[in-house]
Amino acid sequence: MYDLIIIGGGPAGLSAGMYAGRASLKTLVIDKGLMGGQMQNTLEVENYPGIPQITGPELSEQMYQHMLAFGAEFKQAEIASVALTSDIKVVHLANKETLQSKAIIIASGAQPRYLGVPGEKEFAGRGVSYCATCDGAFFRGKNVVVVGGGDSAVEEGLFLTRYAESVTIIHRRESLRAQPILQERAFAHEKITFIWNTTVTEILGEQKVTAVSLQDVTSNTSKQLRADGIFIYVGFTPNTSYLKDSGLLDKGGYVVTNQNMQTEQRGVFAAGDVRATNLRQIVTAASDGAVAAMASYHYLDSL
Repeated sequence: MYDLIIIGGGPAGLSAGMYAGRASLKTLVIDKGLMGGQMQNTLEVENYPGIPQITGPELSEQMYQHMLAFGAEFKQAEIASVALTSDIKVVHLANKETLQSKAIIIASGAQPRYLGVPGEKEFAGRGVSYCATCDGAFFRGKNVVVVGGGDSAVEEGLFLTRYAESVTIIHRRESLRAQPILQERAFAHEKITFIWNTTVTEILGEQKVTAVSLQDVTSNTSKQLRADGIFIYVGFTPNTSYLKDSGLLDKGGYVVTNQNMQTEQRGVFAAGDVRATNLRQIVTAASDGAVAAMASYHYLDSL
């Protein structure tokens, strides 16, 4: 029996684990992948306070070790289902193992959203990617396309200029949503061009990606653009399938909490990208984790 189980080992989960361990709670953090979550796919982090520049994997390792130093445990496993309505929370793992705790923090994050167009699944890993820092080096001297207009799309587009001959950012609107500083860098870069008011309707190729089909949303005209790879950044989908019948989710599948990270279910908290929030950054996820851990501590202390 644990005092607290934290589902998810990204910055929210690791921060929560560190604060919970420091509060002497018997704590377990569970994640099906590597500790750090999306941080593992981020080459450079330049906006974490006090650390001007660090790689995502390095920050993940530092957070992980900090958490372990305060006594929290980490388990690599996949969640099958949870039972949260009773005072004792039950977590069922995919390997049939069952774990119990008095409180739960949901910090399972989000994953990249798919375009859902022909060719996307067929060419996954053969020119279709959702992580420039993972796959960018494979496109040295190539022409690549980035789909999206937010921070991730522009940041990864800038990163790809280290390897690619050219980077074309395709956005369905006529202006970017990314932070102004990122926009300035992208507009000034000689390798980056933009195609506005356009969507990708199909990804083409034989053994690997060779082109994309595009549709102008204003004129409804179509054309093809030659490309050796396509990097997709059109948002995220929360990892909450195991919570679909919990009553804790909004229409988008995100967990709803108050300012103390408390859900409508007693003893159940949420933190990070899985939560319905206006900003999804490493620093906000870490902050959420700290708040959720201390809210959990006060809840457990009241039992």
